[in-house]
Amino acid sequence: MSETMPTNQQQMRIGIIIGSVREGRKGEAVARWVKDRADEHRGAAEAGLRFEVVDLKTFELPVLTSPTVPGSANRNYDSPQVTRWSQTIDDLDGFIFVTPEYNHSVPGAFKNAFDSIAPEWTLKPVAFVSYGADSGVRAVEHWRTIVSNFQMVDVRQQVSMSTFNEFGPDGFRPDQRRSRSMTTLLDQLTHLVTRLRG
Repeated sequence: MSETMPTNQQQMRIGIIIGSVREGRKGEAVARWVKDRADEHRGAAEAGLRFEVVDLKTFELPVLTSPTVPGSANRNYDSPQVTRWSQTIDDLDGFIFVTPEYNHSVPGAFKNAFDSIAPEWTLKPVAFVSYGADSGVRAVEHWRTIVSNFQMVDVRQQVSMSTFNEFGPDGFRPDQRRSRSMTTLLDQLTHLVTRLRG
């Protein structure tokens, strides 16, 4: 089969969002690993999926204080940072959230970013890659509830890494089984994106 995408195939852009803005964060290394696995995934390439990293830290989003509810703003936001964030998310067709777990839940900066806009998320597919002391599984459970508010469609498979066992002096070294889990996640995400595209 040809490695090139058919000319009539619509390309779909999937954002790999680094959901931490902390100094020394582990999310950058995880996102690079996710992108490498995604770029190698033949099924995603054949379906026309293109992956790009979106670094939340570069947007410097303010805390949500606008009196206008984002869902009623019609994509007209008070802040230029939020407007740039809105345009970035709006241009994407689906997401992989790379999320740490903070205090048994989602990271505050990422939740604020999610809450700062509204229609840009609606009806889009999302998958989750997490990390934390308990591999970030509780953050993902909370994210699944949060994204449902915008009728986002979440992939069942998730990839969860332990900060105790898979990060160390030599950097991020995921367990071998994570690659298999990531392949399953990408299989499911590709299938979902293809079905939603119709």
